[in-house]
Amino acid sequence: MTTDLAFRPSEPVQRIESTSRRVQQPQSTANLVSLAMGEPNFDTPAPIREAAERAMAEGRTHYSPLVGEPALREALAEKLSAQAGEELLPADVLVTQGGTAGLAAVILGVVNPGDKVVIPDPTYSLYSDLISMAGGECVTVPLREDLHWDLGALEAALRGARLFVFCNPSNPTGIVHTRAELDALGEMLAGTDTLVLSDEAYSDLVYTAEPFTSALSVPALRGRTIYCQTFSKTYAMTGWRVGYVWGPHDVVAAAARIHATFNGSVSGVNQYAALAALKEGDDEVRRMLEAYRRRRAVMKEGLASIKGLTASSPDGAFYLFPRYDFEIESVNLVGRLREGGVAVRPGSEFGAHGEHHLRLSYAAGEREIVEGIKRLAAGLAAL
Repeated sequence: MTTDLAFRPSEPVQRIESTSRRVQQPQSTANLVSLAMGEPNFDTPAPIREAAERAMAEGRTHYSPLVGEPALREALAEKLSAQAGEELLPADVLVTQGGTAGLAAVILGVVNPGDKVVIPDPTYSLYSDLISMAGGECVTVPLREDLHWDLGALEAALRGARLFVFCNPSNPTGIVHTRAELDALGEMLAGTDTLVLSDEAYSDLVYTAEPFTSALSVPALRGRTIYCQTFSKTYAMTGWRVGYVWGPHDVVAAAARIHATFNGSVSGVNQYAALAALKEGDDEVRRMLEAYRRRRAVMKEGLASIKGLTASSPDGAFYLFPRYDFEIESVNLVGRLREGGVAVRPGSEFGAHGEHHLRLSYAAGEREIVEGIKRLAAGLAAL
């Protein structure tokens, strides 16, 4: 159908389209091995599915409270209090439509047009799109060669910033930021009004001997930290769309207003499934973590044998972010590799300083990883 109607998308849409690097990547097919998807290949564990069935049988199919089911918010506050080492209140927990809606609610609830928002480069590409939607000024800070923060550059960039957004463990690099880095961040923000949004979606997927440090547990970041989490990665619940945020009361209230307007309430059935994940999911999480640990080793070993590729050494999440030596843009390289039957993500999707990298996911099965690395090696050899 054609029309003579003159139409231009809204300014937020135009801002996103002018800067967005995000691309949709395919799942595996008969002719394509996908190492591009940031999604566990595990089915949601049985105790969680069974809890959803019970919730449906009990009639929990009506609208839930806009901020989340009380039982889930109470359980989350208890969990977060243990992480923080102090009592955190259920009233400051907001249940969201996945981590994505939580990030959107916070950024749109905090950022005004023209506000300076700082993010690392490379990092998860959704952040810059949400900052563009809000009309903020997105300031990127290149990472060091080892993919950790450049603290000097970060401190300079944060002067006058409204918000700093980061993920830990990191998507796409797999880096786990240390207690020392988080302490340094707190020190450089002392005496400022800058807020910190810590996206810890992969915090249960860590392979270091040292325990993971949440921003919630860092005294120097108290009073300014907004914590965002999801059930998607840890519990293989990507399709259930349950996430949550916690933070200073006024910030969470602003995020709740945005979320109620954009999204409404989260499915009550799915929230009771999430509650079961908290209470009954630890054994399943450990099982999946061990599988990821094995897959990580398989992928690292395979990448180490490919000439012209320098594999990273990730400590968390389920990604590797190798650098390649060929003179070809990562978007074009990904297209060439797709022709050879393997899908990966271009490093430039995650920021200008991600160029000449590829992001590979070992959330796929071991056989897919082995075959995908074989096809990747063949594709790079052809260059």
